[in-house]
Amino acid sequence: MENYYKILKIFLFSVILINSCVFNVFAAGPDTNITKMKFSFDGIFGVIDKASARRGLQIYNEICSGCHSLEHVSYRNLIDIGFSKEQVKTFASQFEVMAEPDSEGEINMRPAIPSDRFINPYQNVNQAKAMNNGVIPPDLSLIIKARAGGASYFYSLLKGYEDAPEGEELSNGYYNVAYPGYIIAMPQPLYGEDVEYMDGTKATMEQEIIDLVSFLTWTGQPELNERKSMGFRVFLFLVFMTSVLFLSYRKIWKKIKG
Repeated sequence: MENYYKILKIFLFSVILINSCVFNVFAAGPDTNITKMKFSFDGIFGVIDKASARRGLQIYNEICSGCHSLEHVSYRNLIDIGFSKEQVKTFASQFEVMAEPDSEGEINMRPAIPSDRFINPYQNVNQAKAMNNGVIPPDLSLIIKARAGGASYFYSLLKGYEDAPEGEELSNGYYNVAYPGYIIAMPQPLYGEDVEYMDGTKATMEQEIIDLVSFLTWTGQPELNERKSMGFRVFLFLVFMTSVLFLSYRKIWKKIKG
């Protein structure tokens, strides 16, 4: 049994070490000015805080949606972060999408329904460029997953706005210490107290950023909570099967040696 416990300890240590290395690689990001944050969804047992994600939706809806799209997310997906079907219907109905052509070929607008994707703030690419000095604001659906540094990078970016050093030319953007090259086209979006949270949470700048990061982590990995839960169950199963196989091994070889 002593050998069994040694094998089990080595196995557990290896899993923890691999997880730690992977997290550090992706959290490090491309720039030394990125703050390595610890979020609720980090680590083997981490999960997305659904209450935080719902507040992040409010931040997106009231502040970010005027420029950035969520083209890979449908309104019905909000059920995954704690919305009821009725709440999803009510939320979706605030927005309008193009209906099917009528009998005369006219295309009218209709209220969005849960199966519709989040509306785009622009009618086309040219309009997006024209309204943003020739730059198309990135879609935020996969922004956390797509950027090196992930959630820590996005957190640092939102907190990284500072006054430019003396002599720095800012005609084409704003100074941000976390952005590669330090000049970013997007003005600072969050300052704190930008929204009045519906659940009564105090809307500090730190809280707003964490909530938005939680929401956008969910949009990029909506299966994250379920995947980690399944992974933990598989891990327990492997530990159990390892125990069974080891005990069987000892029993079989005990007879052979005897």
